[in-house]
Formats: sequence, C-alpha cells, structure tokens
Amino acid sequence: MIKAEFHKYILEFKRPSGTSRGVLRTKETFFLILNKDGKEGIGECGLFRGLSIDDRPDYEKKLQWVCDHIHLGLQELLNATVEFPSIQFGLEQAFLSLNSSNKFHLFPSDFVASESSISINGLIWMGDKKFMKDQIQEKLEQGFSCIKMKIGAIDFDEELRLLKYIREQFSENEIELRVDANGAFSPREALQKLEKLSQFKLHSIEQPIKQGQYEEMAKLCKETPLAIALDEELIGVFLNHDKKELLEHIKPQYTILKPSLVGGFAGSKEWIDISESNKIGWWITSALESNIGLNAIAQWTYTLKSNMPQGLGTGGLFTNNFDSPLFVNQGSLQYSSQDKWNFNLS
Repeated sequence: MIKAEFHKYILEFKRPSGTSRGVLRTKETFFLILNKDGKEGIGECGLFRGLSIDDRPDYEKKLQWVCDHIHLGLQELLNATVEFPSIQFGLEQAFLSLNSSNKFHLFPSDFVASESSISINGLIWMGDKKFMKDQIQEKLEQGFSCIKMKIGAIDFDEELRLLKYIREQFSENEIELRVDANGAFSPREALQKLEKLSQFKLHSIEQPIKQGQYEEMAKLCKETPLAIALDEELIGVFLNHDKKELLEHIKPQYTILKPSLVGGFAGSKEWIDISESNKIGWWITSALESNIGLNAIAQWTYTLKSNMPQGLGTGGLFTNNFDSPLFVNQGSLQYSSQDKWNFNLS
C-alpha cells in the first residue's frame, strides 16, 4: 500500500532576481513523497506564486487530498487535479521515482549515463546596465552559444544598447539571441518595439504582450518582423480542444512549455503535438524549480531529441538547493558520472 505526504520548502535566491513582474527573493515549492514497501518516490510540485494558475488558497488542501487518496493511482489523480498543473507534475515525477530502480533516474538515457548533454540558453536576469552587462560577459566566457535576455523592466533604449553590445562582438551565426518580455509591452507599442529589436537579428521574443489578448497577439504574430514565442499564454488552458483553438487562432512561430505550469509531461506533450501539427516550433523551459524538478524536466527533455537550445535552469540560483549531479559545461546541461544527490528537507 502506498503512503503519501507533502512538505513545503522555501528556496532562497543567492541574489534578488529581476523580472518584469518584480524582484524575486524566495521561491516556494512543495515536495510529494511516496512510500511503498520501504521504497521512496519524490516529486516536486513547482508552484510559482503570481504566475501559476494553481496559485490559489486551497492549494495545500488539494495536496493533502492527493495524499489522502494516493491509492486511486496516477491516472485518476491526474484527472482529479486538472486545475492544479504543478501538482500533476509532482505526481508524475513521484510515481516514476517510486517505480524506478534509482529514485532520481526517471528516464534512463545517455544523458543520465553521462554520455550526452542538453544544449541550453544562458539566462540574463534584469537589473541595472552594469549587472546585465556583467552577466552577458560571464555567459559568453562560459561558452554559451545561445543567450536569453529578460527585457521590459529597465529603459527600452538601454536594453537595445545591451543587445547592440552583444551583436558588435558576435554575429547571429556565433551567438543566438532570445529575449523574453514577460508581457511587458502594450499592444499599441509592441510592433514598433519588435521592429527595433529585429535589427539585432534575434532568434525570437517570448510573450511580447500580456496573455489573454488573443486578437492583438494574433495580429502581432502575423505582422511581426521577429519570431514570437508564446509562454504565459499557455497557462490555464486545460482542454485539448481549447489548446488547438488557441494555437490555430494566434499562429505563433513558437510555443514554450514549462511542465510545472502546463500540466507536467502529459500536458506539455499535448501542446507539443498540437504545435507540430500546426508547424509551430517549440522548446522546454524550467520554472525555478529546485534540482529535484529540474532533474525531472532535464531527463524528460532529453528523450524528446530536440536539437534546439532548451530553456533549462542550472540549479545555481539558490543558496539552499539540493546537491545533484547536474552541472553546466560549455553552454550545455550535463549529468555527472559521480551521480551524487543530497535531498534533505531539514
């Protein structure tokens, strides 16, 4: 018989990290722990306050309900938690972990065997000009060939100067540049801003305007000089029919899948299938999970065999993350052959 419990855990940033939604100092997350016949399974329910559709007062109550009804099995529990995508993600991990010979090896592959790696983008957090410039320099020195810069919080002209600074040193053949506006532009000014950004030969821009403005976003995707990737737009769209309708109406160039925010692996795969059937590109992104959730996303992402740089974190943002075999080398995420884990909630 399976037993289940959950634990809240507060991840603490090494330094405050800026987005257009504000500055992050801590990140709340939850761990679902399963036990059966002396075996343990671990899953991270990566709730993202202020962004997750399941950021609601009854979140912990729902988690307790899941623990009390764990005997129902994975599929029934997934059906019962449709409106709680981060819990679905935690459930998928926990059951995979419980049924694996090694609770941290959810998807055995060449990646887990330390024989292959995943190309990722280097993330530049918002801040003043010097802080952002220092980060850019650091990422270039670390061998990243794809850099993603968050924009929309400091002066736009200053952001254009930072992009110009990168392009003066590296052509688009040497460094792929992505930007993420997190919905910072107004529909009225968006196209003009995209035209200014496009001069720097960018790969794409994530979520230029706030989600939920379907007509404006569809118009923007049609007229844009720069590929648009939908991110927040996908959050809270649960039914397959609604996912199809959204993508067929807006027709973005890319979709970005965050398993914690769109219903775990199953929810993400549904978006991928619909994207591919509409000739829309995609990539996977983590959402500030601890190394437990990041490990699960990375292992799953590797199985998808995409050759695009993925938006996976590096686990290095937090002071109290868990020791893991994940490490970054020359712009790629790798799994150390040492395979050392230290998952301790105390």
